[in-house]
Amino acid sequence: MKKIIISFFLLFSLFSLAQPSSAALIEGQSLDKLKGNTFVLKEASGLTTISIGYIIATIIRIALSLLAAIFLILIIVAGFQWMTAGGNEQKVEKALARIKTAVIGLIIVLAAYAITVFLFLYLPFSGSGLVTQ
Repeated sequence: MKKIIISFFLLFSLFSLAQPSSAALIEGQSLDKLKGNTFVLKEASGLTTISIGYIIATIIRIALSLLAAIFLILIIVAGFQWMTAGGNEQKVEKALARIKTAVIGLIIVLAAYAITVFLFLYLPFSGSGLVTQ
């Protein structure tokens, strides 16, 4: 057991002595060379810089797409309720009211989607070009 502890201590001390030489190698490189290497790696990997406007527009478009899907599901459910009402006027009126409100909500969501796409992607002052250099 004593030999194992001594061998771990010796290995630890050897690794701690080797560390300053590797740090000196990193400090020896200039910052410009590191930036150049980073740029070369970025170009080779195909990564690009995306603006914050594009990210926000994407998040808003995803949220509005989910809302539109929910409203479409509401319209389908209300239509199913209307078809299975069996002549009950109260159920039919309730289903029609639900369809009307779902259509109004869907129109609002689609208008918000169109405005978002226009503002964030097509206006030059939004600063949201897809790719910036």
